[in-house]
This record gives sequence, structure tokens and C-alpha cells, in this order.
Amino acid sequence: MTEGARSSAEEPWPVRVVSQKVGAWIAKLGWVWVDGQVAQISRRPGASTVFLTLRDPSADLSLTVTTNRDVLDAGAPELREGARVVLHAKPEFYAARGTLSLRADEIRQVGLGELLARLEKLKKLLAAEGLFDRARKRRLPFLPGRIGLITGRASAAERDVLTNARRRWPAVEFRTVNVAVQGPAAVPDIVAALKVLDADESIDVIIIARGGGGIEDLLPFSDEALCRAVFGCRTPVVSAIGHETDAPLIDYVADVRASTPTDAAKRVVPDLTEEVRLIGQARSRLQRAVRNLVDRETHRLDGLRSRPVLARPQVMVEHRATELAALRQRAGRCLDHRLTAAENDLRHTLARLRALSPAATLDRGYAIVQRADGHVVRAAADVGKGDPLRVRLADGELAATVDG
Repeated sequence: MTEGARSSAEEPWPVRVVSQKVGAWIAKLGWVWVDGQVAQISRRPGASTVFLTLRDPSADLSLTVTTNRDVLDAGAPELREGARVVLHAKPEFYAARGTLSLRADEIRQVGLGELLARLEKLKKLLAAEGLFDRARKRRLPFLPGRIGLITGRASAAERDVLTNARRRWPAVEFRTVNVAVQGPAAVPDIVAALKVLDADESIDVIIIARGGGGIEDLLPFSDEALCRAVFGCRTPVVSAIGHETDAPLIDYVADVRASTPTDAAKRVVPDLTEEVRLIGQARSRLQRAVRNLVDRETHRLDGLRSRPVLARPQVMVEHRATELAALRQRAGRCLDHRLTAAENDLRHTLARLRALSPAATLDRGYAIVQRADGHVVRAAADVGKGDPLRVRLADGELAATVDG
């Protein structure tokens, strides 16, 4: 690229040039088929042009559509706000205001069968992505401190939820956000209310409630954007849309599906009367259990107390005292017997000892002759003439000398 070309390319474009180029590029798109939901219809009396506001059901985006009254009457004569349509249109960019619109030459209102087919396709898509997975569904709190309620203003659904919840638990608190529950504004309103309530730390559970209606009336609750918003909530969500037979896609995404708004109140709030009754039953069972335990332990203590050792504790001491006295008597008799036997043995030994004692012999008239060195003279040859002798008698002793 040359220096001149580079400087030319870097020169800013005027707004009109940008607008013209955008308009030229859009003009190349040609005719296209567009699917959307009618948010607003403007029919001016006497005018041949009809203005529609077409909204994307899954995004916060809308476009203006212009068409001929005859085209509208031919393709969708009963077209109303909130209806789904498919139209053949050419995109047009109005350079003076910088706005994009569609010019339609054919409009077809989507039939119920086609709507149901689209919902079934969306249901399979969301199921494949795991939005219906039971494993991710959260349990509701036993007694929520505060409940968020998203419903229509002054609707029967709001009245049913509030009345039944307060009848069951009078102290329950609600934060109610009233929204459009059908029509093109329903989905944006409900998604915005979900964000507000989900961001409120005091909210423990959110209820989305609507009364019964036709399939077309309940279409907002099968919207993909709403389903994904419910899936992304950190707070448990209860879906209470329509009647038992109604099953919008939000029912599959919500943590709990209630068949009716009244059923939602019963699922979210416990019944005070029933809880009081259950507490009474629990207290009765506890009292019976304690009473039975006390009775059983009382009987066991009575059984222990009725035993002789506890009925008359002194019996054990008396019995041992009797045994001790008997043992002492036996010990005394045994000791007396042994002492008597020992005394007799001692007496006999003493008698024998006395019989064999030299003193006894001396008492009978005998004497003991000893030499001066103390040896006993047993023979005459043991002494010589003139040897001194000592003669021991029974009573005293004598000194003698051997004469011959």
C-alpha cells in the first residue's frame, strides 16, 4: 500500500457516508423470512399502512414492520398482540434517522400445531443441555424467612398464594413483584423480577405463579430466555403456572413444580396447625419413653432393694460375726487342747528329769566324791593317800583326806 493510499484510508468518514454504506449493505440482503412475536399493532383509521412492532421471544430486541392493510387482512386478519407470526419482508435502513425496519409483503400467523412443535424442539434442546436435570434441583427450606412472589397484579394466583400461605403460617413474609403474565412484555418483566428477587439476600425461595389459560396465554412461560434465567437463579424457584394439566417448560427447569398457586403455598410454607400437632405427638412419645425408662429403672431398683443384702444389710455382718465367733471358739478349744497336751508332756518330762537327776540320787543317801581338780572319783585307784577330797551330799558338802 502506498503512502497516499494509507493516508486516504485513514481519513474519517462523515456520518452520512457511513449511513449510506450501511443502507447499501442492508439493501443487498433482499427479502427474508422473519419469525417473531407481535408486541404492538397500530392500525390508523383510513390509512392503508399498518405498523407492527415485532419482538424476538428469546432476546430483548424488536423491530418496526410496515405492511399494507390488505396484506395483513389476507394473511392474519385476526392478528392480536402477543401472537407469533412469520412474515416475508425486506430490511430497510432509513439513512436520515439511522433506523432499521422491515417492509412485509406477506404475513402468516403461526398455528398452534407449529407452536407445539417448536416448543417440543426447544424442550429437547434444553433437556440435552441439562436444564431439566434432577440432580441440580435444590430442596426448599423447611420454613423460609421471606418468600419472593412473581405474579400478575391483583390476580387470583396472587390471592391464592398469599391467602393459603398466611393461613398455614400467619407470620410468613412476602416480597411481591407484579409483572405482566402474558403478552410480549411478560418475559422481560418476569426475567427482570427474577434478577431483583434473586439478588435479595433475605429471599429464601421464589414463586412464579399464574392462573390457568390457553396454550397461547402460557407461551411466555415456555420462553427460552425465561427458562435460562430460572436455571441461573441461586435461590430455589417454584413454578406454579396454570392447572395440573398445564406443563410449560419452566415447570421442568424450576426446582419444584406446583400444580396450582394454592399447591405452591402448601409446598413452600409448613402448616402451623400440623406442625403443632406433630410437636405434640413428639412430646407425647418423648414423655412415654421417659416414663417407661423411669418405670423400668424403678422396678430394677426395687428388685435390687428387695434382695436380702440390701433389705437388711446387717444380715451380712451378723452372718460374718457368727462365723467369726465360731472360728474363735474353735481356735480357743484347739489352743486349750494343745496347751493341756503340752502341760502333760512337760510334767512327764519333768518327772523323768527328776528321776534321773543326781540330786535325787543324793536325796536317797548317796554322795559324790570329787578330787581337788573337780574330777569325780569313780574308783579307789583314782586317788592316793593324803589326796584331798570333796564330798557332796544331798544337803551340803564335806572336805576329806584319803588315809589309806
